[in-house]
Amino acid sequence: MTDFSSTQATPPPPRGLRSAGITAGIVAIAVVLAGTYWRMHESAQAHEWAETQSTPTVRLITPKPSGASDELVQPGTIEAWTSARLFARVPGYVRAWYADIGAHVAAGAPLGAIDTPELDQQIIQARATLVRVKAEATLARTTAARWTDLLKSHSVSQQETDEKNANAATHVAAVAEAQANLGRLLAMKAYATIRAPFAGTVTLRNADIGDLVGPGSTNQNPMFAMADGHRLRVYVSVPQQYAPLMHSGLSARLTAPAWPGRNFEAKLVDQSGAINPQTGALQVQLVMDNADGALRPGGFAQVHFDVPVPAGRLNVPSSALILRGGGVKVATVDASGKVHFATVTIAQDQGNSVEISSGLKPGEKVIDSPPDSLLEGETVHVAHG
Repeated sequence: MTDFSSTQATPPPPRGLRSAGITAGIVAIAVVLAGTYWRMHESAQAHEWAETQSTPTVRLITPKPSGASDELVQPGTIEAWTSARLFARVPGYVRAWYADIGAHVAAGAPLGAIDTPELDQQIIQARATLVRVKAEATLARTTAARWTDLLKSHSVSQQETDEKNANAATHVAAVAEAQANLGRLLAMKAYATIRAPFAGTVTLRNADIGDLVGPGSTNQNPMFAMADGHRLRVYVSVPQQYAPLMHSGLSARLTAPAWPGRNFEAKLVDQSGAINPQTGALQVQLVMDNADGALRPGGFAQVHFDVPVPAGRLNVPSSALILRGGGVKVATVDASGKVHFATVTIAQDQGNSVEISSGLKPGEKVIDSPPDSLLEGETVHVAHG
């Protein structure tokens, strides 16, 4: 009997089911395409946002032209004519201090004292050694003299006599060596008292009773510092274009914030003789009397030189300067928003601002307070307002 069930064809699905399947496929493809488009759109927006966030935002300034002047004004650093930092020369413990900051002391006045127990024991040992070698030298000289007398009667040989004399000379040398060693230790002991090297004012005291000081201690700071401010040195960095005008005896006047309306007279006495390649300036030294102590060492003042200053320079805030290798620079921005670095020459430092004599053109846009990460050719976003 033949089984026709295995060979009978499967009837086709109804037309309505086929249409529904096609529609469902189209909808699924549309959903996939829509999702892909949305993700690509979101990715593009995220990329655009990231690029916007990574672009530095800067504030621009326009350099202002400055007029001509009959004087050059530069900041100066004030230092005492004589100053010293006093360190502990011997190891030990601070026993006492006799002068605090602000004290006026005479030359040689004691400022502090150090207990030196180890050094004291070395001195005792050196004195004992000196006593011993002196006794040995006395015996050696006596023996040598006796052998010399015996040699006259041929009771001893010349060789033995020479040996005794050489031994006596050796002991005499040992005495000199012991005396020198004791003198060295006593000289070191003298350093246990810290004394003022000159008449002046104590400007620093790091010594407290009980502190371990001197070589071998962890405290390597000076115990005291002193300054004599009756005369002052003033150091000024002068732009190199004014270097030919700087000469010994050139008069200058100083103004200080603490003394508005008062002028202090000074004279140029020395100059470095070379231009600093980092700053493009010549360092000069002025000297001035300060008998009333009005100006303090370590302070700053504006130094006015009576030399002509031409017009045509540009004024920018000091915050726009970039101190990198190759000199002082400023960052400018062109019309397309790209950064360019320009090496400039500072003609005059006015504290909060500087005058530029070269490297910058009128009308150029300069970045104020440029970030350290700024690169040549980098695109920036300009902040307005």
